[in-house]
Amino acid sequence: MTWQALHEGWILRAVPGPQVPAAIAGRAVPATVPGCVHTDLLAAGLIPDPYLDDNEKGLAWIGRTDWVYETTFTLEPGEDERVDLVCAGLDTVATLTLNGAEVGRAENMHRGHRFDVRSLLVAGSNTLAVRLDSAYRYAEAHRDRLGDRPNAYPEPFPYIRKMACNFGWDWGPTLVTAGIWQEIGLHAWSTARLAVVRPLVTVEAGDGRVELHVEVERAGDVPLTVRATVAGATAAATVPAGERTAVLALTVRDPALWWPRGYGEQPLHPLAVTLHDADARPLDTWSRRIGFRSVRLDTTPDAHGTPFALHVNDTPVFVRGVNWIPDDVFPTRITRHRLAHRFRQATGANVNLLRVWGGGRYESDDFYDLADELGLLVQQDFLFACAAYPEEEPFGAEVAAEAAEQVVRLAPHPSLVLWTGNNENIWGWHDWDWQGPLAGRTWGRGYYLELLPRIVAELDPTRPYWPGSPWSGSEGIHPNDPAHGTTHIWDVWNTDDYPKYRAYVPRFVAEFGWQAPPAYATLRRALSDEPLAPDSPGMAHHQKAADGDLKLQRGIDAHLPPPADFDDWHYLTQLTQARAMQVGIEHFRSHRDTCAGTIFWQLNDCWPVTSWSAVDGDGRRKPLWYAVRRAYADRLLTLQPRPDGLAVVAVNESGASWRAPVTVTRSTLDGECRVQSTLEIDVPAYASVTLALPADLAEPGEARHELLVAEAGDDAGRALWFFAEDRDVRWPAAAFDATVESFDGGRRVRVTAATVLRDLTLFPDRLDPAAEVDEALVTLLPGESVTFTVRSAAPLDPAALASRPVLRCVNDIEAAGAA
Repeated sequence: MTWQALHEGWILRAVPGPQVPAAIAGRAVPATVPGCVHTDLLAAGLIPDPYLDDNEKGLAWIGRTDWVYETTFTLEPGEDERVDLVCAGLDTVATLTLNGAEVGRAENMHRGHRFDVRSLLVAGSNTLAVRLDSAYRYAEAHRDRLGDRPNAYPEPFPYIRKMACNFGWDWGPTLVTAGIWQEIGLHAWSTARLAVVRPLVTVEAGDGRVELHVEVERAGDVPLTVRATVAGATAAATVPAGERTAVLALTVRDPALWWPRGYGEQPLHPLAVTLHDADARPLDTWSRRIGFRSVRLDTTPDAHGTPFALHVNDTPVFVRGVNWIPDDVFPTRITRHRLAHRFRQATGANVNLLRVWGGGRYESDDFYDLADELGLLVQQDFLFACAAYPEEEPFGAEVAAEAAEQVVRLAPHPSLVLWTGNNENIWGWHDWDWQGPLAGRTWGRGYYLELLPRIVAELDPTRPYWPGSPWSGSEGIHPNDPAHGTTHIWDVWNTDDYPKYRAYVPRFVAEFGWQAPPAYATLRRALSDEPLAPDSPGMAHHQKAADGDLKLQRGIDAHLPPPADFDDWHYLTQLTQARAMQVGIEHFRSHRDTCAGTIFWQLNDCWPVTSWSAVDGDGRRKPLWYAVRRAYADRLLTLQPRPDGLAVVAVNESGASWRAPVTVTRSTLDGECRVQSTLEIDVPAYASVTLALPADLAEPGEARHELLVAEAGDDAGRALWFFAEDRDVRWPAAAFDATVESFDGGRRVRVTAATVLRDLTLFPDRLDPAAEVDEALVTLLPGESVTFTVRSAAPLDPAALASRPVLRCVNDIEAAGAA
């Protein structure tokens, strides 16, 4: 058995058409495989970077063009009974020819293909060509054949099994790709090969069990033996002549369990499978790492409705999650190193779950391997988002094949704890005026409520399946009812204001978010606007959300002083995003006895854009990231309004009890104590405690000049409550002393407040695009100090580090003290 990768010597050509630019028509372009047309043209200097300015608009022709990849390779003749051309991923509408003969066709980006090509190969030089027809032409033809269906965007993505967000989203560019996007090569083999290996890993009475389902493909009808080993356990089974399947059972006594991060360790065990012929000669091997753990959803109705509580190893896990989108429009640019960095950013913000959103892709082996190692739980959507999807052929068969392949591929990973049928499509059918235009035609219900749950139940019954996000648990209950199952909260961003999060006490929040622009250095790299302005051409093009800038301004107007310039606007929009998510997360966590988790929208971006992300398209952390790190901390102290007044809530997501005195002080902005009280908290592991504040603490004497400060030691930081909006507070002009000292690898900036400093934040990327800071959004009272540690290889100017626009706070804005 041999594998010959076919990744070298490729060239790319555009099929002639009137839309193809003259500089590219008829030209042979060196191509990288795996890769895509956009990255090949970019590497050849034939197109501008689609992420810069509005270059995206001038590249729409690429998605409406047919392309041909071609390579020549040398083959040494062998004695193998089969030689297969294996294509792990073709994007998307492909016709393959070998030495001029058609090998096969493909029309699904989300599954692999295998073709027997032994009879077409010749000794010596062989030519392989992959023609990729326009995804637009294919999708529009099926749309015209089947009839248009409702869709959140005016693009035909429901009519092709391809990454939907290639066609644009409210955070992404429209860059419709084509390419050989995963590995391709020749697999030569004889007698038999391992076609499917499907381990079902469970824990029963403390013992680890692996029920190993094996399917072989044969070139010869002889008896075969399958052997498997894991963690010292072994098993073997015979596959008699004429049969293709076997089931092996392995038991590991009392294994160390795999746990989500924060709950325990993540031991992983190599599972090795070998296939042998009748003479015990090895024919094929397969290996993966597995972890022993159990997972279930608790959806037993209770007094509050229908819960959605994730249990791992019979332990309830409060989900502190983020939504994940593709980290780049062009998947082959997403390396394991890049994913590892992004995952460190997630864990650094105390995240324990990534939801892989349904408009992107089934994530990579690297993604899942890293999640396994780090204890990051994963919820994987099946790939349907924000549209009515046809169930007619060829889509029904393609979806079934795609789903089966991906369920089997991801089955070994302990990090994967939940399959979800779609993103917002059941909700859309109920609330987005779909039913009239559909007029009884298919829209995806058969996928979400019949086909996909059947496939998961047959191929991976160890994991729960949930038909949609959101989903109430029953067709008889509105799919986005906050009292049942999972809910998405988007009225806050779209029409209301972030304090409205407190009107919800949902069972589980699977999406909610607030926008902000990316880091300043990201904007300056991506945009040539001079000057930058909220409505300058590049800024406008990199704002994809409907009325996004109006919603950003509404958020500022409701809470903050008006910005005087772009620097103010940039700081205040990022601050508003951070506050919105902190308000929402802390409120939901304060109701952890009812609400079992939050997944905010979103961790990452795929390009430089104004969006809901905590980490921008260049990988820089926004102030939101620091707010989430606080709001998702294991121990959270928060001040919350309750029907009878303010309360201090202590939330403990650690495995040890939390006993501490909490000092609550009502003071003036000048730091003068008006009232102080000490409360005792005793919070069991994985629990919360709510303590009402006495009226003399909770009721201000002068709302615009006072605040509450609650402190419970370093573990929980401190919680603040301002009695008036920043726009109404009588802020003193910001006054402070700042000292800057150098160290090997950066500078430390120590700020000592002479006046209150509200949400003090340092933006070192304005001086060095590579600079990072350890802290943000710090509020100081007079006499208090904070030290920011800035890591940078550049010699940063001390004066610039300690002044606007690098060092900012709310009360350095000119209008802040005018109230």
